[in-house]
Amino acid sequence: MNFQGISIRDSAALDFVSLGGLVHRLDPGVIPFRKAHECKIHVSGGEFNVTANLSDCFGLRTGIVTAMVKYPIGDLVAERVRAMGVVPFYKFFDHNGVNGPNIAAVYSDRAFGVRAPLVFYNRANEAAAQLKPGDFNWGEIFAAGVRWFHSGGIFAALSDTTAELILEAMQAARSSGAVVSFDLNFRAKLWKLRGGEEHARKVLARILEHVDILVGNEEDLQKGVGVSGPDAVATSKLDQRTFLETIEKVVEKYPHIKIVVTTLRAVHSTNRHDWGAVAWINGKSYVSPQCELDVYDRIGGGDGFASGFFYGILTGESPENAIKLGWAHGALLTTFPGDTTMATLDEVRTLASGGTARVQR
Repeated sequence: MNFQGISIRDSAALDFVSLGGLVHRLDPGVIPFRKAHECKIHVSGGEFNVTANLSDCFGLRTGIVTAMVKYPIGDLVAERVRAMGVVPFYKFFDHNGVNGPNIAAVYSDRAFGVRAPLVFYNRANEAAAQLKPGDFNWGEIFAAGVRWFHSGGIFAALSDTTAELILEAMQAARSSGAVVSFDLNFRAKLWKLRGGEEHARKVLARILEHVDILVGNEEDLQKGVGVSGPDAVATSKLDQRTFLETIEKVVEKYPHIKIVVTTLRAVHSTNRHDWGAVAWINGKSYVSPQCELDVYDRIGGGDGFASGFFYGILTGESPENAIKLGWAHGALLTTFPGDTTMATLDEVRTLASGGTARVQR
């Protein structure tokens, strides 16, 4: 199959494999942590979320390459991986009963109205950060065929060795004939510990040399790639032309990249966003519909977009339909608690084709 100049296998043992760290997110709802008495636990990870969405909502065969720790939190996380139908490729770590290695904890409240969500971490002695080249047999993973390989900037930011592991995996993926995608997912708090934006751009520049398809919002593109654009915080309108200009600058730096997609989000309050998306595909631009979102939990919306868009490409949809599927799934994901999908493919297709929230009888 050929999609706009990108050759994609028609079939393989796995449609999609991602490399990244698994985390558990503690969510006290609308209560800030300083006043919280209880939390829900969501299993997450930028790379895992896309893989899980493609399996659970879109019915594709997917896998995750990651670290797993032998202790109860690891058991909880592994159960969620199984429940989402994702094939795991684990490097196991033994927990010493005191200080790890650990599955990272992410703390994120949902906030409300004019009060913004707050995200912070406990990634001390994180098992995923200890992953390094040589930890996985890529020949075995790709042996039966993988159509698409994916990783992201969150995993790249964890340590020097995780970035090198991404490079090793991408080289193996390209040698096997898999499409390679990367989500910049720029996290300033993670990169700050390792040299800040300047160091991040040096690391990411090496990775982007191996990428066919790049995902990132306006802040990701500016901070992770180092291109100029609108103020990602101050922008109040979804000006597609401005972001297409930003994407053009990315492609000038990395002309081998065939597709760049970005979500557009104007935040009026924690619970009311304007939502859209733009794609640059092999020299042509495509714009999604726009809508106002009533947001229940915004975490994972970008991963929701990426998974819907990737599904469109993998199943031979037109560029116009692929971006609509991504836009619709990302919008729906913000209506659910947690970081991974609870949507059905019928719901995604209905919204993508102009459906409304009228009751279904």
